[in-house]
Amino acid sequence: MRKIENHFGLPLTRREFLTLAAAASFAARGAVARAAAERFDASHDAMGTLFTIVAYGPDRESLARAANAVFDDIDRLDAQMSNYKAESELSKINRDAARQAVSVETRLFDLIAKAVRYSEESGGAFDITVGPLMKAWGFFRGGGRVPTRAEIAQVMKRVGYRHIHLERESHQVRFDAAGLELDLGGIAKGYAVDRAAEILRARGAVAALVSGGASSIYALGAPPGERGWRIHLRDPYEKGKAGDIVRLKNYSLAVSGSFDKFFEHGGKTYCHILDPRSGRPVEGMLMTAVLAPLAVDSDALSTTLFVLGAVNSRVALKSRAHLKAVIYEPSGRGRHFRRTAMKSDEIVLSAESVAELEEPAKP
Repeated sequence: MRKIENHFGLPLTRREFLTLAAAASFAARGAVARAAAERFDASHDAMGTLFTIVAYGPDRESLARAANAVFDDIDRLDAQMSNYKAESELSKINRDAARQAVSVETRLFDLIAKAVRYSEESGGAFDITVGPLMKAWGFFRGGGRVPTRAEIAQVMKRVGYRHIHLERESHQVRFDAAGLELDLGGIAKGYAVDRAAEILRARGAVAALVSGGASSIYALGAPPGERGWRIHLRDPYEKGKAGDIVRLKNYSLAVSGSFDKFFEHGGKTYCHILDPRSGRPVEGMLMTAVLAPLAVDSDALSTTLFVLGAVNSRVALKSRAHLKAVIYEPSGRGRHFRRTAMKSDEIVLSAESVAELEEPAKP
């Protein structure tokens, strides 16, 4: 069994996207919480990020075993889906699918098919073939660079979800363009977080907050004495400053931001979120936050809405149900931003779910 590092009394994550705001209230209710359920915290590095679990259940020993099962599963997914590992199944697809159809494990095939549907529905704003573009802009194992127009034009010949062909009965993937590469970075963490929540639920956790790099979260149940998990989004400009507040129960949250990875060149800032349609980094956006029933959906949609921008995001949400989102854009000069909240036309939450968003109190 893997040795798990516990983090009692320490910050929930090492990343800056989201911070758990309920720690003080949990401490005040400590006696009640202990009587209702034991708390267990653990974290694990995988998929190039830090996965964190805060869970409540009958006893810490069973929660530790559940956490081990979760991290074993995440390691398996990492070994399967990483495009940084030459031996991964995804790397095999990228090497061979332009020459011949490649048979793919069922769940990975289904995830690729889901990603392609997102591409179709978003008009290409979400696209898992951006790998060559990420390399051209220096975001793959690098610190960033600005490619020439000619270089971008050449790379764009190897980008586009329409080059992916799926054989659903045989679970095979084929490319019709040499040099095409799949990159699941915009959806894999959410998928892993959903699977983690399923494992914890099946193994007796009564409540859990699962975070994938603090940019993708699923809230299973609610902590003792609470209606849901209370989470602060960070301010789009200042990582140490709390922004909007989200309360979740049996719901997910994902955030994409221009501040996560970027570089500066010639007095201009280039963020790592690329528009697959233009081949260039997205401009005029700071952050998106999406609430959805599943983390795999909020993960993909936070990237999609970042690329689409506020106006087109409203249109995109109309075709989907049970979603809430906030778009943050620069406003005027200095460190000012415009906040646009939006939601699906149809939102129906079960009696066991909470998905609430509120602005922080003004000082």
